[in-house]
Amino acid sequence: MSQSSRRGASSTGALARLFLGAHRALFRATGGRLGGSTFGIPTLLLTTTGRKTGQPRTWPLGYIADGDRLVVIGSIGGAPKHPAWYLNLRDNPRVTVEVGSDRRPMVAETATGAERQRLWNEFVRRYPRYGDYQKKTSREIPVVILRPGA
Repeated sequence: MSQSSRRGASSTGALARLFLGAHRALFRATGGRLGGSTFGIPTLLLTTTGRKTGQPRTWPLGYIADGDRLVVIGSIGGAPKHPAWYLNLRDNPRVTVEVGSDRRPMVAETATGAERQRLWNEFVRRYPRYGDYQKKTSREIPVVILRPGA
């Protein structure tokens, strides 16, 4: 990778961290009134434990409700690798979720089989952009179920 490519990649990463930090701060300061929806998709804050650092890591993610469960998609825009938050929760499925001003412990589980297909289809039905993300990558985009629990 050339030096200018590395600079561009680190600039992009710094910009993304700045945006995510601002999103989290606005969400929390307003109880989700600001940042509780992104491009028309309801947004929650998911806090996982870093698999390498052991430190809490929080991401704003689009979601759908499925009964008392919440469902998020590990698309990262169709990137070739899984998002860091997904890798974290595979190692430690105990997470914290913030929806509006409600904060609760949950347990994450990757959906499989017919349940994964049903939830994926529902997500794509509501938010067609996610279907485009799957077309961009050869990996199966994870569908993650967040269940109430400690």
